[in-house]
Amino acid sequence: MPEVITFTQALERAAGKRHVLLGNGFSRACQDDIFSYDALFDRANFEGLSIAARSAFGALNTTDFEVLIRALKQAALLTTVYLENDQELAQRLKADADGLRELLVRTIASSHPDRPAGISNEKYEACRAFLSNFKGIYTVNYDLLLYWALMQEELAPNIEFDDGFRKPDDGPADYVTWDVQKTDEQNVFYLHGGLHLFDAGPELQKFTWCNTGIALIDQIRQGLETGRYPLFVAEGSADSKLDRIQHSGFLNRAYRSFAAIGGSLFIFGLSFSNSDEHILRLLDRGKIKPAFISLHGNPNSAGNMRIVERIQVMLARRKRPLAIEFFDADSAKVWG
Repeated sequence: MPEVITFTQALERAAGKRHVLLGNGFSRACQDDIFSYDALFDRANFEGLSIAARSAFGALNTTDFEVLIRALKQAALLTTVYLENDQELAQRLKADADGLRELLVRTIASSHPDRPAGISNEKYEACRAFLSNFKGIYTVNYDLLLYWALMQEELAPNIEFDDGFRKPDDGPADYVTWDVQKTDEQNVFYLHGGLHLFDAGPELQKFTWCNTGIALIDQIRQGLETGRYPLFVAEGSADSKLDRIQHSGFLNRAYRSFAAIGGSLFIFGLSFSNSDEHILRLLDRGKIKPAFISLHGNPNSAGNMRIVERIQVMLARRKRPLAIEFFDADSAKVWG
């Protein structure tokens, strides 16, 4: 059984600047009925996809879209080996994988809370208190919860944050753009993109409410209806995710920033699944010391023991020692 300390104890034991990496548990702690894998699966509209794509979830006994996307892409590769003359099947598998990726984006957008006011000030204050402990904030989540919490600037405590976006050089617009020349000041990083970030060719745009008066989620849904998709890393495997990251200046900058951090790293709500392996590789050779990892619920649960085992494998690969401690996720009171 791993020793589990409180979040307060973890803060006291931290050394140097503190950074945090947020996983899906951050969003689930706010509204589990929306952001759990089961909830997303139940809300998904599979019309337009093959019957097989819907049935494949049951075959793999999962509701995790990324698990199935990875499996379909692997199956497509194997089909070219085992069924050389059936290229049509390989294309069907690839098409279903791509369709599921788009469906995941649409499902998160459609089920997402409509307005920041849908979350109470008490929750935002608790979240801001949690975030205020960290110099750098990294997230693999796609939703707007982190952005909304940071934007509640009238609420205590004060948080200094910069996500790298500025007003366009050619004047006012309905959006702001990522300024690649001023990333030294950036301390909020979306490692896997986000619903509010749209790749517009030569520039990366972020939707804002203050420039349009239109709620972000409405802008996102309008974009999806007109065929515009957000910058969104939902590939099934770690290697596919890394390939997508490396082909985006914004994502690559975030990835390199995470790789370079020193001091203490807190990891909250990350499942350490196979698709997170690209993150674990950075921990293999990173400069952090020590690291604090959240465990939710019973430390001996299957999910928590899997996290502990993955961490042990990572430690065995490291060339330099790294102190790891586990803390109780609930004690952090991320949303109160």
